[in-house]
Amino acid sequence: MGRALATIRFPALRPRRWLVPANPSHVRVPVTGGELTVAVWGDLAAGAPVLAVHGITASSMAWVEVARRLGGPVVAPDLRGRGGSGTLPGPFGMVAHAEDCVAALDALGIERATVVGHSMGGFVAAVLTHRRPDRVRKLVLVDGGPPLPAPDGDPDEALGPAARRLRMRFPTKEAYRDFWRAHPAFADWSPAIEAYVDYDLTGEGDQLRSKVSEEAMRTDFVDLHTGAAARAAFAALPANTPFLRAERGMFDQPTPLYPDPDQLAGLALKTVPGTNHYTILFGDPGVTAVVAELS
Repeated sequence: MGRALATIRFPALRPRRWLVPANPSHVRVPVTGGELTVAVWGDLAAGAPVLAVHGITASSMAWVEVARRLGGPVVAPDLRGRGGSGTLPGPFGMVAHAEDCVAALDALGIERATVVGHSMGGFVAAVLTHRRPDRVRKLVLVDGGPPLPAPDGDPDEALGPAARRLRMRFPTKEAYRDFWRAHPAFADWSPAIEAYVDYDLTGEGDQLRSKVSEEAMRTDFVDLHTGAAARAAFAALPANTPFLRAERGMFDQPTPLYPDPDQLAGLALKTVPGTNHYTILFGDPGVTAVVAELS
């Protein structure tokens, strides 16, 4: 039986001293084809670690606000084809990313972690939980993980805006920031969003570009929509797995990414007001909700 749809409301955050710095340390983890970059916030010996998995064109810096406010150790891989792992070749897909996450846990000496995944990271986190339940203390899904309908027609058409961004070149760092400032989901610009955007940038001179591999994005997009591993993992999720749903969609439209609560039957569904698909990791309401589930 599924739980009734709930909307949660949180008080405004009070000013507080950050327990961990905004900038993580980074380690390089051997994986198939090279090395995976993994961000680490906090002291791994200080408490139960959180493994945080980002979305399809994101990076470990998507978790900067959650890591700062959580206070405990957070480990966030740059999935292959993104961030510091941007030049790491395939294999891509949910199973490959889940195996890379296990490699990160092994390298850092972490036996079990609370695993949280946002957007595509929710699919990776679910596959990890399904294939290696011995490594997962708790699973939390953030606006991702349940099956999504396969796009009509050519996947490249559905990927249009994202693919075009990956092919764009920018003359300066500020020009790339301006590109993202115009995104409707990021109307409330913040230092955390700016740090996230800056980390995604690579290249030299007037040929700056995103670190995200278009091949990785395209392969993962098809796999998360049609791959058997992600669907099997969702079907096998433990009852009442926490699912935090953004109130609004990827472009801040009123319709959320998961509009039908019946699709989420069996999960502990909470809709977080005042969030869209992106700001659920950057704004106060979303970060507070995520931290509450991980604490």
